Amino acid sequence: MSQHAALPARYDHVGSFLRPQYLLEARAQKASGEITPEQLRAVEDKAITEIVKFQEDIGLKSITDGEFRRTYFHIDFLDQLGGVKTDIPVTIRKPDGTEELAPPVLRVIDKVRHAKDIQLADFQYLKSQVSAGNTPKVTIPSPTMLHFRGGRAGISKTAYPELDPAFYDDVAKAYGDELRSLAAAGCTYVQMDDTNLAYLCDEKMREAARQRGDDPNELPHRYAAFINKVVAQKPAGMLLAMHLCRGNFKSTHAAAGNYEPVAEALLKEMDLDAYFMEYDDARSGDFKPLRFLPKGKTVVLGLVTTKFGEMEDKDELKRRIDDAAKYVPLEQLALSPQCGFSSTVHGNNIAVEAQRAKLRLVVETAQEVWGTR
Repeated sequence: MSQHAALPARYDHVGSFLRPQYLLEARAQKASGEITPEQLRAVEDKAITEIVKFQEDIGLKSITDGEFRRTYFHIDFLDQLGGVKTDIPVTIRKPDGTEELAPPVLRVIDKVRHAKDIQLADFQYLKSQVSAGNTPKVTIPSPTMLHFRGGRAGISKTAYPELDPAFYDDVAKAYGDELRSLAAAGCTYVQMDDTNLAYLCDEKMREAARQRGDDPNELPHRYAAFINKVVAQKPAGMLLAMHLCRGNFKSTHAAAGNYEPVAEALLKEMDLDAYFMEYDDARSGDFKPLRFLPKGKTVVLGLVTTKFGEMEDKDELKRRIDDAAKYVPLEQLALSPQCGFSSTVHGNNIAVEAQRAKLRLVVETAQEVWGTR
């Protein structure tokens, strides 16, 4: 097992923030052809400069661009890999007669490859805005997102008659190329966002996996081996973390369940540096699964919800940190919100001021529990 990198601080955040109204309006203008991509990017630059200052004023040490250039946390990245295609969202009619927009669907139609540097220009702008002493963090979707949603049926049998090892090796190589391009530009912190392992804690999702022909007991171990193929290509000095998410679209969630079904594969088998784990309410279960965490790794406890504006009690947060420390040494724990505030462009049902207050609560609580780090 490799030596694990340390987080910039004992407090962190998952990455996405509520989009300012002027940015949403600019995106709509770009979609209708009223402004050019270059004009939209200038608006995004302005919004990112502001959200960097927002984070630094709160006292955060890891700084993201708020995912302000994205519509979805995963689609906008994965769609730029060679061999990956997104089906355009369509309006579907539900049994009750109402209509809704079906989410976009990713398909692997050819050999997966790193066709271009995806996050490089975005990182370079972010880095230029972050103050010395703070760490710019890049968030990207987990590579497992290319498999879990569609399973075998979502991956071309022409390109990949067998998934193992060719598909997993190609995706890992593409991710490795992306990490190397970021490292060459000075990036030292990358977070991979993964819904799939959290979904495999939910019996409904586990049954859906069975219906696709996958074994939900085997998948976590397969995904651990898959992630480790990426980790094996991680540039020296880069911190690689994973965020586990149960769904975060407009303050809703898609899955529930204790981490126990995936804990050993997630914490013990994956050679990652840190894990952001959602623990904001009862649907996440207890802290017992954390017992699988080896020495040297960090679990960032997502105890503060981003879904709703009601504020958590600081003393209760400290009590829950103490509960987690019964299974993991306190020095291997940190604190964060449970998810981003806007995993998609639509944002959660929470006010900007509540977003600020919750992040300040995270920073203050962590400083009181662990000191300055």
